Amino acid sequence: MSGKTRKVLAVDLGASSGRGIIGEFDGGRLTLREIHRFPNEPLPPSAGGGHLRWNASALRREVEKAVEAGASEGAESAGIDTWGVDYGLLDGRGELISDPVHYRDGRTAGIPSAFGKRMSHPGRLYGITGIQSLDFNTVYQLAAEFPHGYREKDGEGPSKILFMPDLFGYFLTGEQACEYTIASTGALLDARTRDFSPEVLGALGIGRDMFAPLVQPGNLLGRAREERFRGIRIINVASHDTASAVLSVPTDRAAGEFLYISSGTWSLLGTELREPLITPESERENWTNEGGAGGTVRFLKNIMGLWLLQESRRAFAAAGFDTSFDSLSAAAAEAPPFGSLIDPDDPVFSPPGDMPSRIATFCARTGQRVPRTPGEAVRVIFDSLAMRYRYTANAAASLCGTKPGAINIVGGGSKDETLCRLTADVTGMSVIAGPSEATAVGNILMQLTALGEIGGISEAREVVRRSFGVKTYHPSKGEGYGDEAFERFRKLAEKGRDAAAEESNGR
Repeated sequence: MSGKTRKVLAVDLGASSGRGIIGEFDGGRLTLREIHRFPNEPLPPSAGGGHLRWNASALRREVEKAVEAGASEGAESAGIDTWGVDYGLLDGRGELISDPVHYRDGRTAGIPSAFGKRMSHPGRLYGITGIQSLDFNTVYQLAAEFPHGYREKDGEGPSKILFMPDLFGYFLTGEQACEYTIASTGALLDARTRDFSPEVLGALGIGRDMFAPLVQPGNLLGRAREERFRGIRIINVASHDTASAVLSVPTDRAAGEFLYISSGTWSLLGTELREPLITPESERENWTNEGGAGGTVRFLKNIMGLWLLQESRRAFAAAGFDTSFDSLSAAAAEAPPFGSLIDPDDPVFSPPGDMPSRIATFCARTGQRVPRTPGEAVRVIFDSLAMRYRYTANAAASLCGTKPGAINIVGGGSKDETLCRLTADVTGMSVIAGPSEATAVGNILMQLTALGEIGGISEAREVVRRSFGVKTYHPSKGEGYGDEAFERFRKLAEKGRDAAAEESNGR
């Protein structure tokens, strides 16, 4: 350690907003301060050539504002994290060809089953990549982008594919790199070799040279070029936002001995392993093996998380209801428990739009009571998420051969007392909630590691425990709470799982 206070900047881009957060580390404790916040509003298909797209020019401006503000405050480095799977295409001059397509765009409809036929057998893609089958995975987006392979454009098309955080790092420095954790999200890497799979790229008709060299978290990408950035260093952090969030889990348990939920727009529930876990059982349950900091593997499930609540709030606001998180959470706490349940991962809930209506339709279609008020609708969301957490935690214990006694919830969802209490009661496990700014914390910790201030994952998590308070929720309802409702949920979940497997395998 240097013995002086170090100041760095985390630029955290989420699906609905972005922030610039200064982290100051005095050698023992870390403090955070937000210096810039901005919305992330996608371009509708009417403005995006028929596709839902990210507004890359607006995001670039905001990222640059955050970096400029951080540099003016003395930050010596900056790191950028974003959501996974999406990418930008550069032409031969290094210019962005068009705004990147949003993962919620519908262009991959039918692609998973069609692409599966390009592989030697239906389970081959999972056997190589260990990545959960989701229709927006990068591999399926590229199959939609280049339906006949790259050569269809006779060399006049893009020259490079850059994932979103790599794209913004390139804008700042002019340097191209492909950070490992973000590349690992899209079913393009061989999970065992931790490099691009020649077989998968061959099935896509895309050459390895379309991607920049792979780098690990902690790599110094370069210095920001423009004078206004004052030479600030840009560091490749664990740039998939969940990879950064998992780095901030305040546990002292070894890999495989704890569970986490990174709770935000998505809920990512899993554990940390040293090697990928790819088995017929993990494929059947659709678990994913993504890259983590320090050579770890994030063995997890993507669960449709607070997206359900975020989209519901839009509809409630349009109808004139109070949409503050506190009021909705309080109303949900007053509603009767387990009256109706949905499968949060049903594809019907993925697109933007009127979420309460889709929840009502799902309940009616499955013979359940239709929620009538915002509080009842939010209760359905919270009950269903808690049931999904129990279902997924049980699967983790079975697949990994362990039974952790607690769940660490980090990210924005860690602040919702109703959901945290419900999760503890339904799973029968203690919930340790916090830090809420998990992604920014992990981003900052990786920069401090690259700067020589922190010695690795264990030391980074010790810093988290010293710096941020957590709240523990113990199960309070007794053994067997929610068992009848869980059986109802299990049937919904397994029906959805089997339907997804059939779609993925092209049967």
